[in-house]
Amino acid sequence: MTQRSNRLTRRTFFGTSAAMAAPFFVPGTALGRGRTAPSERITVGVIGTGKMYSGFHTNTLLGFDDVQIVAVCDVDTNRRTLAKNKIDAKYGGKSCDAYSDFRKVVERDDVDAVLIATPDHWHAIPVVEACKAGKDVYCEKPLTLTIGEAKRCIDAVRKHERVLQTGSQQRSSVFGPFRKACEFVRSGRIGKVERVTVGVGGPSKWCDLPGEPLEPGLDWDTWLGPAPERPYNSILSARGGISKPWPQWRAYREYSGGGHTDIGAHHYDIAQWALGMDESGPVKIVPPEDPSKGTGVKYVYENGVEMTHGGAGGCTFFGTEGTLRVDRGHLSCDPADAIKEPLADDEVHLYESPGHHRDWINCIRERRRPVADVEIGARSATVCHLGNLAYWHGRELHWDPKKWTFGEDAEANGWLDYDRRGPWQLPEV
Repeated sequence: MTQRSNRLTRRTFFGTSAAMAAPFFVPGTALGRGRTAPSERITVGVIGTGKMYSGFHTNTLLGFDDVQIVAVCDVDTNRRTLAKNKIDAKYGGKSCDAYSDFRKVVERDDVDAVLIATPDHWHAIPVVEACKAGKDVYCEKPLTLTIGEAKRCIDAVRKHERVLQTGSQQRSSVFGPFRKACEFVRSGRIGKVERVTVGVGGPSKWCDLPGEPLEPGLDWDTWLGPAPERPYNSILSARGGISKPWPQWRAYREYSGGGHTDIGAHHYDIAQWALGMDESGPVKIVPPEDPSKGTGVKYVYENGVEMTHGGAGGCTFFGTEGTLRVDRGHLSCDPADAIKEPLADDEVHLYESPGHHRDWINCIRERRRPVADVEIGARSATVCHLGNLAYWHGRELHWDPKKWTFGEDAEANGWLDYDRRGPWQLPEV
């Protein structure tokens, strides 16, 4: 039996249902110590130590006494050194190893889970490989770069019975009253929803940046990974490690779907939640008259609800008896009285997360699905991808959310994924 199997056998009994089995462990605090015993901590390896990891993820995980970060990985020497030093300082001594290759983290028997905070084109490959290696996963949103990757991630998580939390933190109410808004909508406070608007950025474009001298200490070839070969440019990966402004790789199709998949993965996710579509999606996607404007794409669900990209920021739900809008730090309704009273016991009450990372750790211990489970993240990302395909190709699409295809539309089915470079192919599950 491997070291990892021994650790997990002591910590929890695994079942075969969706929820699996309840946890069985004795925390170090119960034995009179101030911190959870080392043998009972969830050990985490981090893949990608840039802007998101350097603040939000690091500070949160380092605050959990039942979690220990034991490894970090980044293709940039400066970033991974900064991350390692911060973790070592927190725990005391040299307790964290640093790597430039994510496979070195995934193959370690003493790593229980990985947190992936890489650019979007580097999400799916480590997700699948981590699942195959028996690791649980936290992966930033959008979960994938393509629709094909989204389905592959679901298959990997389900086959290997892993816990995957997508970084759709709005489900854990980090930024605003999103869960409450969804509960109001699903409880019928504004009547039957007829249409929705989602106000986020537009799609990405092909990268046209000029080449620049390579940043010392950066493994540029691995940063590109499955993406096409091209010269380095500091807009994609900033000089000096962690940049003050956000890097702009999200603007380019080789690496991301633009603002439409960036903040879109948050707000379309909330729209899907409020519409009860976590395991489904739209069936028709209609581009605007001028797709080049990057706004106005329309989604039609099987029940007739229409969702349009555009309008006020966040999500606005138009019902037969009112209109509700939710955004970060904002919740309003017309009429206002529709959401004045708290939810009654017989109204819809959705999964209440204790915090996105805490929920992930709890679900690892208890072997159950978290608030932003892999299918939720995959479906929400797919909504964004479907809209981008309509923009890029300027034509109507008919999507089958059960079969994950465009039916008999061979041309559109060819857009589900892309040709990867060199050894970085999408792994089988």
